[in-house]
Amino acid sequence: MELGTVLVILALALLLYNQWQASQAQEAATEVVSLLDEAIEENSSRIQTEDEADGEMDIIEIDGYEYIGTLTIDRFGLELPVMSEWSYAGMKIAPGRYNGSVWSDDLVICGHNYSRHFGNLKSLEAGDTLYFTDVNGNVFYYEVTEVATLAPTDVEEMVSRAEDEWDLTLFTCTIGGQARVTVRCSSME
Repeated sequence: MELGTVLVILALALLLYNQWQASQAQEAATEVVSLLDEAIEENSSRIQTEDEADGEMDIIEIDGYEYIGTLTIDRFGLELPVMSEWSYAGMKIAPGRYNGSVWSDDLVICGHNYSRHFGNLKSLEAGDTLYFTDVNGNVFYYEVTEVATLAPTDVEEMVSRAEDEWDLTLFTCTIGGQARVTVRCSSME
């Protein structure tokens, strides 16, 4: 009985800690989006072209972290900063680029499954739209083409793509981390 009580208390403590972390992440992301929006407004006079990009994305540094732009998912009323590279520490603030670039049509973004980050990816459906705004003000529009679940070891499948099949991939862990919710998107040109 005492062991059961201790386990229930530990489970509750873990739940509260996770909710506190999600709240902190939401606050941090909101603050960074505001700063990024200001920086993007200042940079918008320098719209980068595909020829200039050479596959590389420009970055802006904020509070010691580098960002490539913002991701907006209207269906959830969600606008998130996107870090230039993913890291466990960085994902407590914002999703990060796992691989690729908008210029080479193979951008892969990963994020925590916090409710105000990528926690609702599994609810997206084919036909939903989202967009990515880079730090120079270029806007890239995408349509969801597929929502899938991949094993955590399917790294090659996460980053590879069939020709013209998808241009953007978003992914997050399922609760418990047993799989990856993966959203594939195609450019809307």
